[in-house]
Amino acid sequence: MCPVVDGDVLTETPWTALTAARADGVELLVGHTRDEIRLFSVMTGRRGTFTEEQARTTLDVFAPAPHGPDAYRAAHPHASPEELLETVYSDATFRMPSLLLAEANYAAGGGSSFLFELQLTCPAFGGACHGLDVPLAFGTLDSHTGKQLFGDEPAPEAVAVSRELQQAWARFAATGDPGWPAFDSGRQLTRILAAESRTAPYPEQTSRHIWRGRPPAPFDLAS
Repeated sequence: MCPVVDGDVLTETPWTALTAARADGVELLVGHTRDEIRLFSVMTGRRGTFTEEQARTTLDVFAPAPHGPDAYRAAHPHASPEELLETVYSDATFRMPSLLLAEANYAAGGGSSFLFELQLTCPAFGGACHGLDVPLAFGTLDSHTGKQLFGDEPAPEAVAVSRELQQAWARFAATGDPGWPAFDSGRQLTRILAAESRTAPYPEQTSRHIWRGRPPAPFDLAS
C-alpha cells in the first residue's frame, strides 16, 4: 500500500516534495528498530549462512553509489559478511529513510520531528528486529505474535518499553509531544527504547555519515 501520484490529489512523490521544500512540514513521530532485517534473515532460515559474495552483492545494490560499499567496509573492518549484509540492508530499507524523513520534515518542511530507535532485544530473533514495535505499541504482548517474539511471560523490560511506547503514541496524538525533545541537526536527540531507555544523539552515526547527501531513491508512485 502506498500513495499514488495522480496529478490531482498528489502532484508529485511526497519524499521529493518534502526534501525540495515544496511541502509543509508536520508534527512527525518516526522511528525504526536497530536490527530491522534480522526478522527476514531468521524467518527465511538464512541467518548464519550468508556468504562474502552475498554481502558484496548487497553492498553493490543497496549502499549509496559510488563509494558506499567501500565506506561500509572501511567503517566495519571486522564485520562478518552477515553483519555487513544486515547493516546495509537495514539502513537502505528502513533506518536511513526514517532518519532522512525526520531531517527533511524539520529542515526543509519546517515541521517538528521526534525520532526513536527500538533497541530492545527479542529473544526469538537475537536482536531488535523489524515488527518488534507492533505488539509493544499496541500492548499485545499476550497475543500469538507477541508470544512468538517475547515468550509466554515477557520480561519486565519488555513490559516497561511497551508501556512507554503506548504512552508516547497517545501523548503525541493528543499534544504533538511524545515526551522527548524534537530532533535537529545539532543535538540529533533520539529516544532509545531499551531495557534502560534514554534520550541520546542518534545512535547510527556511522551509517548517517555514509548516507549524508545520498538519500535513497523514492519509489515510482506514478499512476
